[in-house]
This record gives sequence, structure tokens and C-alpha cells, in this order.
Amino acid sequence: MLKSFRNKALQRFFETGNPRGLSVQDDKRVARILRALEAASKPEDMDLPGYRFHGLSGDQKGRYSVRVNGNWRITFGWDGEDIIEVELEDYH
Repeated sequence: MLKSFRNKALQRFFETGNPRGLSVQDDKRVARILRALEAASKPEDMDLPGYRFHGLSGDQKGRYSVRVNGNWRITFGWDGEDIIEVELEDYH
């Protein structure tokens, strides 16, 4: 279950479908990724073709990333059964 977001525009998009404020053009792909996250029961469930799933390191250790497009990623943490601190970011 998606428990918390770091990005208000991404949270609004998840809750209402309104893409206003999203930093990327591909809102359909963002929606697919969020649906997959909502259905995931462990981080590795996001290791799907084209998502380039991987764990982060350094100051982001314990967080995971999936590719949206270009440099844009959806990053998230995992707390038991819940996905936390979901963010849409360009961390490169």
C-alpha cells in the first residue's frame, strides 16, 4: 500500500488522476508505475521489464528506484508491507 509521498503533485495525481504539477510529460507511464507499486508486496515485485528497478546507495540507501523516462525516476522506501516516501525526481 502506498502510505506516504514526498511530492504533493505526485500524491494528487495518484489520488485524483490530475497530472497538473508533474515534472514529466508521460503521465500514463507514471500511472502504470504507481499501480504496480500499489500491487507490490515486496520491493523486488517492481523488477519489471523496462522499469530498471534498483536499490539506491549513499545517502539514499534503503530506497529503491524505477525509471519513468530520461533521467526521471520514481523513488520509494519500504516499511514492512507499506511503500513510503514516494517521490518523482531527477537524482542524476
